[in-house]
Amino acid sequence: MPKVMLIEDNPTMVSLLTTLLTLEGFSVKTPSNHRVEAVINTILMERPEIALVDVNLRTINGLDLVREIRREPEIKDTQILMCSGSNLKQQCIQAGADGFILKPFMPDELIKLIHTTIQIKNNIKIKEND
Repeated sequence: MPKVMLIEDNPTMVSLLTTLLTLEGFSVKTPSNHRVEAVINTILMERPEIALVDVNLRTINGLDLVREIRREPEIKDTQILMCSGSNLKQQCIQAGADGFILKPFMPDELIKLIHTTIQIKNNIKIKEND
C-alpha cells in the first residue's frame, strides 16, 4: 500500500483527500504541525512514496518547504506533487517539485498523477539497480 504524505492545512480538503486516497488504496499520513522542521521530521519518520503539498499553507510557504525537503539527504528523493488554486507550475517545478496540479482538480486526475509520479520513481530505482 503506497504511502502519501498530505501536507494541506484546510481541514475540509484534508478530510476529502484522505477519504479519496484511502478508497484508492493509499495509506495517508498528515503532519500534525506544518512548521518546516515538523514536516521534515514526519517525512523522515514515515518515509512516504509521495508528498502532496499545498503551495499556500498558513504557517509556511509550500515552495520553501519543498526547497528544504530537497536539501535533506535522507528524504531529498521523496516524490512531491504540489497543488494550488493559481497556476504556479513553473515555480513549483523550479522549487523542486516533481509535478503540479491546479485546484480545483478532478479526483481521477489526481489519482492518475499520483500513480504516474510513483511509477516514474520506481522505474528510476530499477534502472539504478541494474
